[in-house]
Amino acid sequence: MKFVEDNPNRITSAEIVVGIPSLNEADLISFPTQQADRGLVKHYPGKTAVIVNVDNNSPDNTHHVFMETRTETPKIYISTEEGVTGKGNNLKNLFEKALELEAKAVVVIDADLKSISPMWIRNLAEPLFDGYDFVAPLYIRHKYDFTVTNSIAYPLTRALYGRRVRQPIGGDVAFSGAVTRSFVESNIWNEAIAHFGIDAWMTTNAVKTHGSIIQSFMGRPKVHKNRDIDSQVGLIFEDVVGTIFELMLHYDSFWKDVRWSRPTAVFGFGLGDIEVPPPVDVDTHALWNKFVSGVRGKWDVYSAALERENLNKLEEVMDIPAMGFEFPTGLWAKLVYDFAVAYKGASLDRTELIRGLIPLHYGKTLSFVIETEAMNNQQVEEFIEDQCLQFEKTKPYLLDRWG
Repeated sequence: MKFVEDNPNRITSAEIVVGIPSLNEADLISFPTQQADRGLVKHYPGKTAVIVNVDNNSPDNTHHVFMETRTETPKIYISTEEGVTGKGNNLKNLFEKALELEAKAVVVIDADLKSISPMWIRNLAEPLFDGYDFVAPLYIRHKYDFTVTNSIAYPLTRALYGRRVRQPIGGDVAFSGAVTRSFVESNIWNEAIAHFGIDAWMTTNAVKTHGSIIQSFMGRPKVHKNRDIDSQVGLIFEDVVGTIFELMLHYDSFWKDVRWSRPTAVFGFGLGDIEVPPPVDVDTHALWNKFVSGVRGKWDVYSAALERENLNKLEEVMDIPAMGFEFPTGLWAKLVYDFAVAYKGASLDRTELIRGLIPLHYGKTLSFVIETEAMNNQQVEEFIEDQCLQFEKTKPYLLDRWG
């Protein structure tokens, strides 16, 4: 893919590359850029480094704001061609540039971060200099933040690939030069991966290809642009789930042999104070309406994709009143697996198929909110771990249907 580059310092090599993907982030990009610079200067004064803004040709002047942000670390701006968008396309440019710079460590941070500190750079990069190849973030998050992670991305990738990576679509990650090369050389790419599916793509490829994976405890909660549950689903659900399903097709010879999961080590736990994450607004009435109306509106999709027994159980769930609503995790796991099998069969339009999961996701989220309302964060984590175990216990059902 062609890209436009602004490299005023003519940087030709760097041991550490910090990449910041962006689209119209002129108002926010200065802060994470400054924090990345401070982290590099404080923790890696003896290593060459560069901060790279990989942008989508933002019309809001992101390029100018980034380059004018004062830093001791040199900067490079790279943009996709006009009309080409997507976080995945931005990171593809970053992979290629990092390989060209012969980087030993590549760190990726989101452009709209409001909570990043210089320590984040150390926490993400340091394991790479201790022999690890991929570093996933571990945040303290509100129990209703990023429901896509809790309900499907984490339990599904864990059950498939056998590694407990709590934030498989966390956004802020780090990887070695070897993994960078494997990303560049991968021939698996589509529109979902080119957009918000890229985080699931990176984590899955790292888990499948390299055993040296670690999670890094970030300490502070991840705080970025205000987003509610609806915006999360609308922005990333289709890309994330579509990417996971697509990778299932390519890697089934791997994940079909995986039985149960094992924990992934954590770097940096206990360093610094743990802050309370910001609140997340949840409108349970809206979730209920979106679940019921969405399921009714896409019943033809469910009739084609689901096994008859699961379809009947879904009808029973529809009859449960909103006040005492419950969506059993065992059923949810089977429905997700049915959709994965239908994706493989390709008899249904795959985009419409994945969109058919969204109302079910609203229903599962509503059930999660009701069941965990009185729980603290630790209790919620234990609840989510139990849900993941249900996905693992139900995996034989997937294997039987997958063929």
